[in-house]
Amino acid sequence: MGILAWIVVGLIAGLLAKFIMPGPDPGGIIITILIGIAGAFVGGFVVSLLGGTGLTGFSLWSILVATIGAIILLALYRLVAGRTAA
Repeated sequence: MGILAWIVVGLIAGLLAKFIMPGPDPGGIIITILIGIAGAFVGGFVVSLLGGTGLTGFSLWSILVATIGAIILLALYRLVAGRTAA
């Protein structure tokens, strides 16, 4: 998958993760894209551990896998950001 496809999948996954897990987050669209891109890697790793196929290019499955990873990272990000803000 090319870099532009990773950015688009990351943007979509990050936005879907924020839609699924609404709430105040420090950071804007750039953080959302970065969480989505990193989530693609995390989601691909988790799905491959479970015996499935990870990212397969620009497809609905790749967006779903990336969104799962982005939700995991967003939850971790909120935990870490919540501790440092308190």
